[in-house]
Amino acid sequence: MNWREHITVDPDVCHGKACITGTRVLVTSVLDNLAAGPDAEEIARSYPSVTPESVRAAMCYAAELAKERVLSLGR
Repeated sequence: MNWREHITVDPDVCHGKACITGTRVLVTSVLDNLAAGPDAEEIARSYPSVTPESVRAAMCYAAELAKERVLSLGR
């Protein structure tokens, strides 16, 4: 999946935070919902302007970001 077709960063929308394209739904909101348990279809029903494909794109975007740096787990 090409997440770039579903995720936008625009300084004039939500202070430049990553959003689902054409919406003001933050990628972090989608990811927080996924972490809480609902699947892509449930999240899409909660946000009518978001598709299940956009939810999957948010996961792909997050996976791409995770490749960029390593966080200490503070053992």
